[in-house]
Amino acid sequence: MRARTMNRLAGAGFALLLSSCASGPGPTGAALPTSLPDLTSYALIHTDAGRRQARHVSVDEAARVLAGFDVIFIGEAHQHPGNHMAEMALLRAIYARAPNVSLSLEQFERDVQPVLDDYLAGKMGETPFTEKARAWSNYTTSYRPLVEFAKDHKLPVIAANAPEKFIRCVGREGTGFFARLKPEQRLWAAAELNLQDGPYRDKFLGFVGGDAGHGGDGAKEKPAVRPPPSETALRSFAAQVTRDDTMAESIALHLQKNPGRKVVHINGSFHSADFLGTVERLTMRATGLKVAVVNPEFADDPNSLEVTPQVAKAGTFTLLMRQLPDFYATDEEMSAAVKKQIEARNRNTCEF
Repeated sequence: MRARTMNRLAGAGFALLLSSCASGPGPTGAALPTSLPDLTSYALIHTDAGRRQARHVSVDEAARVLAGFDVIFIGEAHQHPGNHMAEMALLRAIYARAPNVSLSLEQFERDVQPVLDDYLAGKMGETPFTEKARAWSNYTTSYRPLVEFAKDHKLPVIAANAPEKFIRCVGREGTGFFARLKPEQRLWAAAELNLQDGPYRDKFLGFVGGDAGHGGDGAKEKPAVRPPPSETALRSFAAQVTRDDTMAESIALHLQKNPGRKVVHINGSFHSADFLGTVERLTMRATGLKVAVVNPEFADDPNSLEVTPQVAKAGTFTLLMRQLPDFYATDEEMSAAVKKQIEARNRNTCEF
């Protein structure tokens, strides 16, 4: 999912207050932030997946912990500058402690792996690379630093995702779409999709249905009994799972071929929050992996760095950032944007 309504920090129960080191110097002498003054700001909170004592840490402290994991998921709000600053800082610091790390990206799709490899090997320039690899529109500002760091240090980069056209066609036709693909094309998505009932399915269907308890719109009243999901919602979940399972399989295959390596994987936060989505699908494929999640959240108050128990449980670390501006000021603006997206999607076909 390329967008996520972030969980707000106000919630039932007590707040997990930061320890006294929140305003003190870090291990390198740099003072830890006590507020989020602008959109490039962020704070890292070691939540230990929900333990009562949350601890505000520096990037170096976080990297020391994360370097002990096999796979580190860093969730993101795709357009947030602070999120991308934190990703680069964490990758650099993790590499300093674990140089045998590979970078994995939701933002590139499996079929362009040869193009990505050629660019990393210096066989093409950046402009033809971004064109042939179908780089996201914010590549140069958001993902270029990560890829260039990998290129400079000769780190593998995994084009982890399924092709966007696959996602769109599964959302339109369901998983029967895969039967029409050529054998070589079918390899661009996970061989096995996990569509079963469970917390992630409930969360996703709640999201698309506007259930605040599952990440949807809190302004909508939850029904006493949730109606069965529509066929459209189930196809949407199948499309979502195609992303999750493909990214998980891509990481698992890379680790099988490269024993002893670690992986830093970047994806939209919905794919890894609460250790669900891509995370649980990876651990299904590779039991015994030690997996960490850095989960981004928007602060209600940029001058108060605290998290609730619900937020703390969503990751090994919480990456706290300022709220982004409202994408749309009115319902009319939002409706116009959605209509434009639907029209563009309908112009595309599912023929190969």
